Amino acid sequence: MDGTVSKEPAEATGGPLFAMQFTSSPRGARLARQLTVRRMAEWGYPSTSDTSATVSLLVAELATNAVQHGRLPGRDFHLRLAMDARTRLIRIEVGDASTRQPRFGSETVAGPEDESGRGLLLVAVLAVRWGTVPRTPVGKTVWAEVVADPPEGACGYPGPCEPCEPCRP
Repeated sequence: MDGTVSKEPAEATGGPLFAMQFTSSPRGARLARQLTVRRMAEWGYPSTSDTSATVSLLVAELATNAVQHGRLPGRDFHLRLAMDARTRLIRIEVGDASTRQPRFGSETVAGPEDESGRGLLLVAVLAVRWGTVPRTPVGKTVWAEVVADPPEGACGYPGPCEPCEPCRP
């Protein structure tokens, strides 16, 4: 693998946490998306679910931006996924070494013939909130939050349900 993995519960969110560092390359961005899909399945959101598709798309966009626009030689990017068990809010954070802030507005939206430039538009549409924060010791973290659908129950019920005995934590 490209880094270290943390699977401990997130104390601040009361839910699962996944964090890993990736090489700042197209392969690293692809691996970040693939591992996100796997992690979402472990959290009860199979790859066919809307929640998994949304989270993996946001990870793909933010990781690609980190590789294309936030890359500095010798520096990796960092992915962190955290889910608040009570609110089902999933926070996606992608940190890179660049201090260059992403810009989203009318001057940055791609035209109909452009082959790129729609990533932040997708983030803005799919996330309930998104933004950036400085990263220590250098760089920035771009984050986005998604409200997840209820996961499929451990009892095998295919869809939202009130937690029955097998599904309760």
